Amino acid sequence: MRIIAGKYGGRTFQSPRTYNTHPMSDKIRGAIFNMLGDIDGLTVLDAFAGSGAIGFEAISRGAQHATLVELDKDAFMTIKKNIQSLGLEESASVVRANIKGWSNNHLGDAFDIVVCDPPYDTVLELLLHRISRHVNDTGTMVVSWPTHEPVPQIPDMELLRHKMYGRATLCVYHHINTSVDG
Repeated sequence: MRIIAGKYGGRTFQSPRTYNTHPMSDKIRGAIFNMLGDIDGLTVLDAFAGSGAIGFEAISRGAQHATLVELDKDAFMTIKKNIQSLGLEESASVVRANIKGWSNNHLGDAFDIVVCDPPYDTVLELLLHRISRHVNDTGTMVVSWPTHEPVPQIPDMELLRHKMYGRATLCVYHHINTSVDG
């Protein structure tokens, strides 16, 4: 896998050797960051980190810090090694945890950007609501959702846009009553 753009653009990293993750394509990852625009200095939570690609891309494009949460042991170990090989120890942290448990233990943690690309066979809207509490008041939540499922409605979040990319629909949310420029 590779980082698409930014400071580390073109650098490669390993993908987990497990069937429990579905690495996001360069096209979809690029689309997410095109939708987000300038992320310089922002904080990012990747709630289902898989390969770590979202966090690495965010840091490369200027994010201050990325927190990557991943339950799968092999994926966690791969992300940890990738952080070291890319030299991102100061700007990325990986936690091996179930996102539900992590969320319950980190109620006060809020991020500018929260990205959710969960395994499609275990997706629950209730879990997305739980994760959305980690989006700060002016933040953005991006969800990769199965195209064959209706776009999720997340309480207290407004769907700004959604677009289909093959089997995935990217959904971008903001807190209700949050003004958005552009």
